Amino acid sequence: MTHNTKISIRFFNDREVRAIWDEERNKWWFNVVDIVAILYEQDDYVKANNYWRWLKRKLTKEQNQLVSATHGFKFVAADGKKRLADTLDSDGVTELARHFPNPKAMKFMDWFTYSDNSIDGQSKKKAYAFFESNLIREEEVGTTKSLQQIHAYIFGGLYDFAGQIRQKNISKGGFQFAVSHFLGNTLKYIEGMPENTFDEIVDKYIEMNIAHPFMEGNGRSTRIWLDLIFKKRLKRCVDWSRINKKDYLRAMIKSSLENAELKTLLQNALTDQINDRELYLKGIDYSYYYEEED
Repeated sequence: MTHNTKISIRFFNDREVRAIWDEERNKWWFNVVDIVAILYEQDDYVKANNYWRWLKRKLTKEQNQLVSATHGFKFVAADGKKRLADTLDSDGVTELARHFPNPKAMKFMDWFTYSDNSIDGQSKKKAYAFFESNLIREEEVGTTKSLQQIHAYIFGGLYDFAGQIRQKNISKGGFQFAVSHFLGNTLKYIEGMPENTFDEIVDKYIEMNIAHPFMEGNGRSTRIWLDLIFKKRLKRCVDWSRINKKDYLRAMIKSSLENAELKTLLQNALTDQINDRELYLKGIDYSYYYEEED
């Protein structure tokens, strides 16, 4: 079986679900033990692996076809070494979940099949689709209007204020974002900031984060906005999967006073794979993961 090394990581309740792309069959194969750990509500990977081995034997005795549907792919283990792991395709994952008749399995399948009807679930689907939308014209990249268009696209129909600049003051964790009364002038200033170098682009991104122009959904839309600027000016984008959630959140909190930490994180995660759809989708997964409450 030939496949390339595209790895997708999606998060369900702070847990990784790894998948690998099969070039020959044009589909994703999902790591079974990652899924069993979620469905079995088991934090210990070894115990989850043992449970899957037990379940495999049970299913084989019952002549269930699920086991024969698994394929082995190599994944990087916690110790950094590549090890063979069982995987299932989407149909196999659906079948596997049937053997876990608990509320967690139902929630997982809602998430896995993109039928999560929460605002986050719905907006995430829209964020995935944004890659093909060609919505933002090149000359609009880096403007307030382009950020409003991104926000309206992702949250349209979900928030009645989608794409609209806020009229109220907001704060988060004791940090007061830009005062709404002066937001119009603040956004004009940010729009006029240069964006020719990496440092200038990140400075502009930091100022837009401090402005926080929307009532909700600022982080998710502004990270897409940042990537569009990087693509236009530097022919680069951020591989968000290389930036740890806690590191990113800490650097963002500090960035209004000291931006070196954030710049280092972003610099180390830059890639020239600006047209890679999988990289973009994985980035959206991480972007939404950053916003999840611990």
